[in-house]
Amino acid sequence: MTRLNVYQLGQIDYASSYIWQKEFTEHRRPDTVDQIWCLEHYPVYTLGLSGKSEHILGQNHIPIVHSDRGGQVTYHGQGQLVIYLLLDLKRKGISVKKYVNLLEQAIICMLDALQISANRKIGAPGVYVNEKKIAALGVRIRKGCCYHGISLNIDMDLSPYTGINPCGYPGLAMTQIADFGHKLNVTNASLQLIPHIVEQLDYENYSLQDNGYKEILNSV
Repeated sequence: MTRLNVYQLGQIDYASSYIWQKEFTEHRRPDTVDQIWCLEHYPVYTLGLSGKSEHILGQNHIPIVHSDRGGQVTYHGQGQLVIYLLLDLKRKGISVKKYVNLLEQAIICMLDALQISANRKIGAPGVYVNEKKIAALGVRIRKGCCYHGISLNIDMDLSPYTGINPCGYPGLAMTQIADFGHKLNVTNASLQLIPHIVEQLDYENYSLQDNGYKEILNSV
């Protein structure tokens, strides 16, 4: 199946979106159309399956949520684009390693179009600009289907990152698209990134939707 539905969901709290992703993945069928959800979260630290509490450096008002994605601790907040990809990787014949590589490449291509030179780092998933991290990836696979996805810093308050070792790396500096003179909002950024994701993952076409989550779950 080469169709793909893309949803703009606005601002959603992390815990709700986490539950929704698991529900969608649990209920999907072999013929369920793959989906991408574009959104932003209210401030939250999330700890992946291998997350260690020592990477949270101090107490503050930002809540901490445990997640079943891979990786260590990261931060989500307004002004950051979060893209959740709910795909049947087995149906598409894509390995997890290749999937991560394709997502990274999609981000690199989008940034290149903005004349921002970005790269990967061996052994440290994500996308970097001048040794600073601009995008993080987290993946979970269940019965050949994936959820979680990408966070790309657009125009946000980066100071909460100082309260953690981002992705488990002490002293890792963060950056964002706004630092390079581009004034994008999360929706505009998603509309620029999605075509690159579609191309990298080899979908024939995609459809932009504006349904709420209840309609999404009913479409499974």
